[in-house]
Amino acid sequence: MGLLARLRTYLLAGIIVTAPISITFFIVWQVIAYFDSRIGSIIPAPYNPEQFLPFTIPGIGLLLTLVSLVLIGWFTASYVGRLVMRSGERLLHRTPVIRSLYSTLKQLFETVLAQSSRSFREVVLVEWPRQGTWSVAFVTGNAPAAVARVVDDDLVSLFLPCTPNPTTGYFVMVPRREAIPVDLTVEEAMKLIISGGMVAPPVTTATGGPLQPARETVDPV
Repeated sequence: MGLLARLRTYLLAGIIVTAPISITFFIVWQVIAYFDSRIGSIIPAPYNPEQFLPFTIPGIGLLLTLVSLVLIGWFTASYVGRLVMRSGERLLHRTPVIRSLYSTLKQLFETVLAQSSRSFREVVLVEWPRQGTWSVAFVTGNAPAAVARVVDDDLVSLFLPCTPNPTTGYFVMVPRREAIPVDLTVEEAMKLIISGGMVAPPVTTATGGPLQPARETVDPV
């Protein structure tokens, strides 16, 4: 192997080692800096730790955000908190435009974050965009009953993400028997999609059986 070939090999090895670490730390640092700047401007000076400390504390904004969310969750779980939430929701439901936006977002977050939800926790294979071509999809729930009655079939709702940007994709409803569960975690499926198949898990074994009906309940706040 010549000198140039060795240098090229070492260069590629260096990029492979340093690029993922550098990008990961950069993203984490940007998230921390964002919360630090936002929280620092919101907290009054007497209660802001950075006002009386001779140094800055990286991550204090993110930590205070998490603590605030926990306290808000604790308050809304109490009797008084539930009363306040019901009063606020009644006001929002009477406001045009805002009520539609709020109801949609609330239902979305309740469905995705509920512990009993299967949304985006089950990976399946579906023939898309034509027969004989298979795509990876995520189960988002059962199809609306009104739609299932029209087609007279048991349908399941799927999200088919695009490569390399999985935040865009297609929403489709297919017969449950045509959604084939796959022995992949959501993380493994995301890696497969983002990399265009270059980063594949060691085992990709379809379970072969039909997708079982989802039984999920979401407790209202």
